[in-house]
Amino acid sequence: MFRSRLGRRRGTATALIAAASLMLTLGGCGVDTVTPQDARGEAGTDDKAGTAARRVDCAKVKCIALTFDAGPGKDTPRLLDILKEKKVPATFFLLGSKHVDRYPKVVKRIADEGHEVANHTWTHRILTDLDESEVRDELSRTQGAVEKITGRRPTLMRPPQGRTDGAVSDVSRELGLAQILWSITAKDYSTTDSALIRQRVLEQAHGDGIILLHDIYDGTVPAVPSIIDELKRRGFTFVTVPELLAPGKAEPGAVYRPEKD
Repeated sequence: MFRSRLGRRRGTATALIAAASLMLTLGGCGVDTVTPQDARGEAGTDDKAGTAARRVDCAKVKCIALTFDAGPGKDTPRLLDILKEKKVPATFFLLGSKHVDRYPKVVKRIADEGHEVANHTWTHRILTDLDESEVRDELSRTQGAVEKITGRRPTLMRPPQGRTDGAVSDVSRELGLAQILWSITAKDYSTTDSALIRQRVLEQAHGDGIILLHDIYDGTVPAVPSIIDELKRRGFTFVTVPELLAPGKAEPGAVYRPEKD
């Protein structure tokens, strides 16, 4: 039903917005997903790799992960200043073409300041529309570019629009990448209103949540300080995605998505 409805609107701006609003519904369709709670529970307490990533115990603390897609961009240094001032770690799903290759110093700064550097493909093509060799190229090019700058290959990726399937999972497993979806989105691609972005995030916030924002849109970075302040006031602890899963470890090929309360 969703696909046929979008098909009738194809080629219009309305279709683009509607498709984006369906990301979370359609993302991972036909692919089993794992919640952060499940990842932690399956690991028990003996997973040394997962424990090494753990700064807090998200089984006992109300955690939330702040993630940013499709950067870095011109506003990312300002965002990093905010995160440093407020002592908040984040996870950055970086886009290769015109981003990683354009802002290598910013990519290095993201890594050097303790944030998680992750993969958001090379050109933001919808992976479920591609064959396996094309999926591999989209992901491996960004892997290589990030490793060249930071010395470390990402272990996490986010498929554009959250769309994945068995073939995408197979290639992700081959490349050592776990797939990370989200449960909170401000749809900041559709507005420059920072107050609205803030409101949308705060209305959806929940424990073990993953917030999706984009540091490439004008309204987003200005909204971040008040989002952080209010969520801290509500008792949330900000963590990276690996910290959210610890003592579990993100398994290559698996798809992780929180459940809302």
